[in-house]
Amino acid sequence: MLEADRREGWRVLVVDDEQLARDSVKHLLAQAPEVTAVHECQGGREAVDFILRERPDLVFLDVQMPEVDGFDVLREVGVERMPPVIFVTAFDRYAVRAFEANALDYLLKPYSDQRFRDALERARQQRAQGQDRELLKHLSALLEQHRAPPPPPEPSRTSGGGPVERIAVKTGGKVLLIPVEELDWCEAEGNYVVLHAGARKPMLRETLAQVEQWLDPRRFVRVHRSVLVNVDRIRELEPDVDKGWVVVLRDGTRLRLSPGRKAAVEALLRQSF
Repeated sequence: MLEADRREGWRVLVVDDEQLARDSVKHLLAQAPEVTAVHECQGGREAVDFILRERPDLVFLDVQMPEVDGFDVLREVGVERMPPVIFVTAFDRYAVRAFEANALDYLLKPYSDQRFRDALERARQQRAQGQDRELLKHLSALLEQHRAPPPPPEPSRTSGGGPVERIAVKTGGKVLLIPVEELDWCEAEGNYVVLHAGARKPMLRETLAQVEQWLDPRRFVRVHRSVLVNVDRIRELEPDVDKGWVVVLRDGTRLRLSPGRKAAVEALLRQSF
């Protein structure tokens, strides 16, 4: 720890829209002797104002928040003015790869006390080693990967203004065009949609409801509130526990059919089961 840290202590900001999540972080921070002040914000807008005004030493930043999310906070504060960040996320393995690739620390909910202490120790080491400029580069790269992609261009739509023929996904500084005919299924993951197209699984920063509006309702159907399936990829339907059903795709993928979605699937298939 730096001498300045010993003398002045750390001022830490906890940003999360859930009170229980903020309380959990604050409880663990209370056990860290170098932390002398903890502030909290329940939304991204409030966090931006606080960071610019108070310039805390460390920020625990939730990625998934309504209206202004964690990435929006980074953009509005600016990477040059952003303090060291430990991201807190409920994202699964797909989105976590972005954090790992840019060497930024993160806490994947639910996390253990030891994992929290490890993240805090890493922040301490980065601070002591004066890695501020390196942090800026990582933040810039992370923002570039998660910049909201533009909506699909008009040429991708059919001449009658109907369903799209391809979906544009910005990834790695490029725009990847996924033909709709190659889509097997789509899965909501936090603020993103994973587009399963064979071996490819690009992530689109969009809602599943929006993606559903782009697609042909005669070909794609919701089988779960977070899953949209290409009907042409369905191989069979198997009975599940509690008189439910499992949708089995041609590649063997098994997806649970929510009871409330059964009627929609039957209507699209034009037969009951």
